[in-house]
Amino acid sequence: MKTRAIHLSRRAVMLSALALMGAGLYWLPGPVRANAQVGQIAPAFAGTDSQGRVHRLSDYRGRTVVLEWSNHDCPYVRKHYGSGNMQQLQRQAAADGVVWLTIISSAPGKQGHVTGRQADELTRSRGAAPHAVLLDERGDIGRLYAAKTTPHMYIIDPRGILVYMGGIDDRPTADPADIPGARNHVAAALAELKAGKPVSVPVTRPYGCSVKY
Repeated sequence: MKTRAIHLSRRAVMLSALALMGAGLYWLPGPVRANAQVGQIAPAFAGTDSQGRVHRLSDYRGRTVVLEWSNHDCPYVRKHYGSGNMQQLQRQAAADGVVWLTIISSAPGKQGHVTGRQADELTRSRGAAPHAVLLDERGDIGRLYAAKTTPHMYIIDPRGILVYMGGIDDRPTADPADIPGARNHVAAALAELKAGKPVSVPVTRPYGCSVKY
C-alpha cells in the first residue's frame, strides 16, 4: 500500500506540473542552485543590460571580468558611490582593459529595483563607469553566484576562472570615513592579476544590505 501511495503521489506532482505548463507557467522543483566556487570555472550566464543588449560571460573570455552587485538605496552602496570609491575602481579597471558588470538583482517592487532608464540615469548622475548595468529582475544570475549583499564582488580571470568573491574591503561599515584605512580587496586582487600573480586573498566575507530577491 505504501508503494502504491508513493506512485500516486508522484503522479499527482507530475500532473500538477503539466497543468501549470499548459497554463503558460513553468514549475521548478526548487531554486536555481549556486555553483560559483573560487578556483573553478565561473558559472556561465547571459543578462540583459539597461539598454536592452544581451551580455554573455563567454563574450569576455580572455579578459578579466568584475561582477558588482548593487542597490542604489542601500547605505553600504551609497558609502562607496557617494565617496567616489566605486567609480574610481571602475575607471581604473576600464583603463586596464577589465570588463566591469554592475548587476541589479532587486525584484520588481523591492528596494533597489530600477528600469533601464533609471539605471542609466544613476550611472550618469553618479559618474559611474561600468562596462554595463545588467538588470537581473528574476534573480537568476544573483542566485547562480549566491550573491548575498550589496555590494558583493566577484572577479573572473581571463581563463574564465573565478579568482575572488566577497566584500569590497575589510571595513564592514556604512561610514565613508572608513574607506581610506581599509584594504580594498578588489583593487588588490586586480593589481595582483595585472602583475601575473595569484590572488593572495581569494575569499572574504561580504557585507552590506541583503540582495532583495
